[in-house]
Amino acid sequence: MKQPVMNNEIIRVGQIGIRFLLEAADTNSLLAMFEFTVPVGAKMPQPHSHKHYDETVYGVEGVVTFTVDGKAVDIGPGESCYIPRGAVHGFNNLKETNVKALAIITPALLGPDFFKEAAAIVNAGGPPDIEKLKAVMARHGLVPAMPPVVSR
Repeated sequence: MKQPVMNNEIIRVGQIGIRFLLEAADTNSLLAMFEFTVPVGAKMPQPHSHKHYDETVYGVEGVVTFTVDGKAVDIGPGESCYIPRGAVHGFNNLKETNVKALAIITPALLGPDFFKEAAAIVNAGGPPDIEKLKAVMARHGLVPAMPPVVSR
């Protein structure tokens, strides 16, 4: 197995930073892993689900609040949350510190291309073109969803 090349490229989608640590080519398509940072007050622009892959989020710094199928889940350092395919989810940083977390995608059906395409739309200036963003999401196996009602 080849050693993965450490990728220092940070893809900025709005306020959120994404840096891939493992891609499909590194893991025989078994998993992809990326680090993401979420500054104080940042919100996920579009709740969604995944058709063909699961996601696990592991907290590194700060506390990120994920909403998974309508239930709020705080993920702090050393904590994790499994998001099965089909579960509608999104996240916000509701706390007073910046967040760093890892996301593991199994199998590795999501890569940097999705985030680069989304960044081109979100970072274009002015409100993002939601229809273009939905088309990019669909090409990469994400299903846009209306925000669920949150319960604790």
